[in-house]
Amino acid sequence: MLTSDLTIQIDLKRANLHPLQQHIHEITTLSQDEFDYVLQHFENMKRRKFQYIVQEGASTNKEFWVVKGCLKSSFIDESGKEYILQFAMENWWVTDYGAFENRTVAKLSIDCLEDCDLLYITYENKEKLMAEMPKMQQFWAKKTKKGYIALQERILNLLKSSAKERYELLFKQYPELFQRISKKTIAAYLGVSRETLSRLYKE
Repeated sequence: MLTSDLTIQIDLKRANLHPLQQHIHEITTLSQDEFDYVLQHFENMKRRKFQYIVQEGASTNKEFWVVKGCLKSSFIDESGKEYILQFAMENWWVTDYGAFENRTVAKLSIDCLEDCDLLYITYENKEKLMAEMPKMQQFWAKKTKKGYIALQERILNLLKSSAKERYELLFKQYPELFQRISKKTIAAYLGVSRETLSRLYKE
């Protein structure tokens, strides 16, 4: 990280900005009036551990930003095996994007691994903000690009890497996950059995 980038982050924290405002400022700067207008388009949501915010087979018109907590996005095949596509922690965005963008029913379920504080924006309000504010269009365009890159890297990692390599990479990127969620959930994300994960822990 460059010194100037660190200085900007420190200045943002000192300014006591809203967490979402700090998050947006990582990509584009909004005046206070601009941010206040953006925030008017969001709603608060609180969910307890194990509650769903998106369920497979139901429609969803909400995109969620995690203020506090951890969630997982997953689906279950016909045999009952769970596949986890992603986790979402503080400052992450999550929804079933196919259902959200195409106005179809969800193919994924998203549930809380912890008690969660969330902000959400509806599809209609997001489209409205992007049409009215080029800065927000730029913000979401960059977030979408970063999300696509992250998904591509995850797929390549699953295809090319060994279980041990996938485990080591996840631990390097998100060590806090191993303190926050169960080994069973981590095993499902890595595509390994609970027994394999226990062996990797020991190694």
